[in-house]
Amino acid sequence: MDETRRAFLDDLLATPSPSGFETAAQRVWTDYVGEFADRVDTDAYGNAVGVHEGDPDAPTVAVTGHADEIGFIVRDVLDDGFLRIGRIGGADRTVSKGQHVTVHADEPVQGVIGQTAIHLRDGDEEYEDVTGQFVDIGAADADEARDHVEVGDPVTFSSGLRDLVGDRIAARGVDNRAGAWAAAEGLRRAVEADVDATVYAVSTVQEEVGLKGARMVGVDLDDVDAFVAVDVTHATDNPDVDRERRGPVELGAGPVIGRGSANHPVLVDLARDAAADADLDVQLQAAGTRTGTDADAFYTTRGGTPALNVSIPNRYMHTPVEVIDTADLDGVADLLAAIAAAAGDREGASDPFAVDV
Repeated sequence: MDETRRAFLDDLLATPSPSGFETAAQRVWTDYVGEFADRVDTDAYGNAVGVHEGDPDAPTVAVTGHADEIGFIVRDVLDDGFLRIGRIGGADRTVSKGQHVTVHADEPVQGVIGQTAIHLRDGDEEYEDVTGQFVDIGAADADEARDHVEVGDPVTFSSGLRDLVGDRIAARGVDNRAGAWAAAEGLRRAVEADVDATVYAVSTVQEEVGLKGARMVGVDLDDVDAFVAVDVTHATDNPDVDRERRGPVELGAGPVIGRGSANHPVLVDLARDAAADADLDVQLQAAGTRTGTDADAFYTTRGGTPALNVSIPNRYMHTPVEVIDTADLDGVADLLAAIAAAAGDREGASDPFAVDV
């Protein structure tokens, strides 16, 4: 990954964006995409769309990632100055205690999620639900705490990006600002290749709380012939994952193409052929019931729109230390551009991705 692309990735991962509070990250994304898109638009809730205007007779493809991350929200300020919190999305109660956090008030406030010392605990206590946990910002009482924070402020882990060995990185919120990065980069590479297809790059909001942004975008972009949703998926190459139960997905082995459920068979074949033509290694993953991504919302939009889920292998999802291989991330961006180019070859078809039945 070159220096400019890595700087964009670093900026995205450094910018907090819990669901419902994505504005700052979306600004990073739109500033980048605005350098090469024909136009960039946003809607009332902050979904962002950049477009490459192609041949009017060629298909229109949207490549998407979601900008939001899991987190917490302040739900009460206690008399003794501690903060009670609730979940934003699928925050994991087993990793939250004892972590540094940032409360995103008018000015960021640093704190920690309290964890009783091992000396004072009675044996192997069960993990306490997030709603029973608390943030300590150092305030002496409620009045002092309210000078700095208020109910409804979002909270994220304070962990930053770290380079690991080789091409691998660890950070919080890789799910799914990495996918938003890939959508932006897929568009840039499609523009660079001057593909015939019209290509939308989309950074959606509120995926982690029910695919809300995708439902908005799926209605708004009523001229899209196909959606390709990029998200992370569980890598199964670390010791504590039952690979036999989940299926093999490895870091560094390339993008993951979903099969089944929302994944339209014509798009699956097109993506696999495009990857082969571009000499890109890909992996396959079964989705028997649902993908768990924005693709599930896109494909039922407007009576059925062909959709595909392309994934980035990710270890330790929904923790502060998610790990990916940046070579996989680059591969996803290349695959998106290749899919856009292949879609453009279907120019003139009235229904370019129809299933032959």
